[in-house]
Amino acid sequence: MLLISAGPGDPGLLTLHAYQALQKAEVILHDALVSSAILALIPSGVTLIAVGKRCGAHSMDQREIERVMIAKAHAGLRVVRLKGGDAMMFGRIGEEMAALKAAAVPYRVVPGVTAASACSAYGAMPLTHRSLSQGVTLITGRGRDGGSVADWSPYVALGHTLVIYMGLKRAAAIQQGLLQAGLDGQTPVAIVGQASQPGHQRVIGRLEQLTSLSQTPGLPSPAAIIVGAVVQLADELDWFQSNDRLDWKSLNTNLFSAAM
Repeated sequence: MLLISAGPGDPGLLTLHAYQALQKAEVILHDALVSSAILALIPSGVTLIAVGKRCGAHSMDQREIERVMIAKAHAGLRVVRLKGGDAMMFGRIGEEMAALKAAAVPYRVVPGVTAASACSAYGAMPLTHRSLSQGVTLITGRGRDGGSVADWSPYVALGHTLVIYMGLKRAAAIQQGLLQAGLDGQTPVAIVGQASQPGHQRVIGRLEQLTSLSQTPGLPSPAAIIVGAVVQLADELDWFQSNDRLDWKSLNTNLFSAAM
């Protein structure tokens, strides 16, 4: 049994281990955030089972996902659990690992490029910078009970970057919480959606504008919110949106020539 990270969506960002596993799998249980471009790499004849959860719409209960994984593995099939981004980051993989361990199913975890790294790279905002940010915190915008985060003060620190996953629909509460925690309303913020994919979009502003930024027409999901001084580097360092020679058809095949 393999627990595979699919990365942020661009097939070129799959690890070699992940790609090889997809070619040899017999059954793949995949999340909704796995891009169509990556699913297109899977050979015909592989059984695909969609088990995604998005915006509260669940195609399969978590316990049922685990039951199917275990049943397929016990049947002697080569089973892959395919998750978007990095499976070890906000992916409930810990529950699945525990279920496999309890069922005596051997497994291996393959890490991948997480959303924070993709949003940082394609948004041209280094998460750390010697002059601006000496640390970074990754957090989900949802509280433990599925609601808003009750207290943002532990995540507010000078010289620090904050990356918020799954926060787009809670932008108003996040803005209010960060302001109440003492973060300056002028703090730079960015929202980066579908990083590394053709629908990539980046919007930049200040913390006091976060709610309105989240309502930008056409802003794609999934998206991450980046908060901190490093955001002010985005326009200066931009390589993705400003380079009209870097098109999607040539990105993976002519990577070096596109950057010349």
